[in-house]
Amino acid sequence: MSVGELACTYAALVLHDDGIPITAEKISTLLKAANLSVESYWPSLFAKLCEKRNVEDLIMNVGAGGGGGAVAVVAPTGGAGGAAAAAPAAEEKKKEEEKEESDDDMGFGLFD
Repeated sequence: MSVGELACTYAALVLHDDGIPITAEKISTLLKAANLSVESYWPSLFAKLCEKRNVEDLIMNVGAGGGGGAVAVVAPTGGAGGAAAAAPAAEEKKKEEEKEESDDDMGFGLFD
């Protein structure tokens, strides 16, 4: 992310937080007050974005973007679903422990 992009993002958030309409001129004014110089196209791009999209939606969906793969999650239903899901995990641990214990009994000891 470039400095200009980040600076305009913060300026747009400040304007939105104060309830001021987000325009290219107001973003530029905030950037000048902060002694930041950015390329001239950044404030206008952010102003156009904020005209077309609701800033609240952008803030709430900040982590929703991207092209990650879909993950299927099965939610347990009913009151006993959580207990039923925990039971197989405990059984798997017992099986793993039994395998480890059976590896110890190989017919000889360390000091034999």
